[in-house]
Amino acid sequence: MIRLVIADDHPIVREGLHRIVAEHPDMTVVGEAADGDRLQELLQDVTADVLLLDISMPGLPFLEMMQRLRSTYPRLRVLVVSAHPEDQYALRSFRAGAAGYLTKNHTPGELAEAIRRVHQGARYVTSTLAEALAFELDPEYDRPLHDRLSEREYQVLVSLGAGTSLKEIAAEMSLSPKTVSTYRARVLNKLGLKTTAELIRYAIEQGLTA
Repeated sequence: MIRLVIADDHPIVREGLHRIVAEHPDMTVVGEAADGDRLQELLQDVTADVLLLDISMPGLPFLEMMQRLRSTYPRLRVLVVSAHPEDQYALRSFRAGAAGYLTKNHTPGELAEAIRRVHQGARYVTSTLAEALAFELDPEYDRPLHDRLSEREYQVLVSLGAGTSLKEIAAEMSLSPKTVSTYRARVLNKLGLKTTAELIRYAIEQGLTA
């Protein structure tokens, strides 16, 4: 029996994942969490094999959460189930220690397959992502400038590229507008840009917008 924990801040998504899992007799959900703090509390109380983790939950930034999970629960397999396209977050997820990455537009059957794969100790990689990983392993492959960004900075870059205002980003990330503005300034500096318009153009040219 594969014991699963679902971590996503959207109740409808958690319910949908729960129903998909319920259709498979070799899987069971042992807990759900809507934010990072609750997830950490939950994992202390239950024994889980696979964690279905959303990237954009309230609480710790994704990379910090992954680091904590790896150090505290080294045997827990993390399957990232995200609304973000693979070319935005998949490589970052694998570098952080995820065992698989699946976007939310995949079928229930693909989700079940991914769960079983990561539970067996393998990595779940789609064909599109496999090609991207091949480039990543190429010693002549030059990483883009945005690979230098922290997780929060990267989220701000992607959100601004999609036309989201600083105020809206602050609300989504549970941060103050001033803090988000600081992240924006750091992004501009690291990318060698001067204006938000240049930042938006960079995000579009790099394919970082959905």
